[in-house]
Amino acid sequence: MQDRPLILGIHGLANKPPKEEKQAWWAAAIREGLRRNLGADRPELPFEFVYWADLRYDAPLSEDRNREPYYPVRGSGPFPSADGACAPTLTDRLYRVVEWMQEKTGRLVLDDFIIEHRLDDLWGYYEDRAFREAARDRLREALEQHAGRPLLIAAHSMGSLIAYDVLRRLERDGRCPRIEHLVTMGAPLGLAEIKHHLAEEHGGLRVPDAVARWSNLGDREDVATVGTTLAESYAPNAAGVGVTDCPVINGYRRPRGGVNPHKSYGYLRTPEFSRAVAAFLDGQGAVAPIEMAGVEDA
Repeated sequence: MQDRPLILGIHGLANKPPKEEKQAWWAAAIREGLRRNLGADRPELPFEFVYWADLRYDAPLSEDRNREPYYPVRGSGPFPSADGACAPTLTDRLYRVVEWMQEKTGRLVLDDFIIEHRLDDLWGYYEDRAFREAARDRLREALEQHAGRPLLIAAHSMGSLIAYDVLRRLERDGRCPRIEHLVTMGAPLGLAEIKHHLAEEHGGLRVPDAVARWSNLGDREDVATVGTTLAESYAPNAAGVGVTDCPVINGYRRPRGGVNPHKSYGYLRTPEFSRAVAAFLDGQGAVAPIEMAGVEDA
């Protein structure tokens, strides 16, 4: 069984439903995307989940308080794809000006506000060392458990930060496993303050050496993805592997109305993610690019 491919998911910000429920919903969203986008039925999806919300929250999110559950979308046919290159939006351009000013003054005022008030768990991740190390341990233990298996890591939101930290740390310790494909979704890794923290701990920003392919999926309306593209900020690794920034459309809608372009289920159902999963499961994960009509690598 150790040679079978495995998708390893790790969730992002905020409290979550119980682990078993959250894991089942991620798997259902991935299968829904494969079925709708590619006509591929994968009832026995090789998927496991890294859950860390219990390290920060006293009790899981209850059903009556969960405004954004997973549910299958009505209709048939593929979910929409982004059209065009991964060009910076007006928000990105404005943020880059602010980032330049923050660098000049040495004060990351905007980033502090975004992280503390919009991405609160990121603030806790850097302020609470015990929580930070415990969250990293969850992923480290999963990687050790599945050592030798072909792995695709699907990391959403803050999960992408945890994944990057763990892979760079294991690399430094000389015991990092090979990751066939790292897929980050709604990653805050372009924020100036996050990049500062990463550089302080790991040195130069680059693709971890263990990663054979890194695809970064981002909806341009997702506030967590504001700033530079990851290909601009993270250099290729020693093997020449760089980041491919993939614009996507996260179509998640709350059951009672309203959109959330940061929601994990929306990312997991995108055609771009479905193609990455299918290529990986078919043994092409390290070599097959995510095909996107009209989209150029950044």
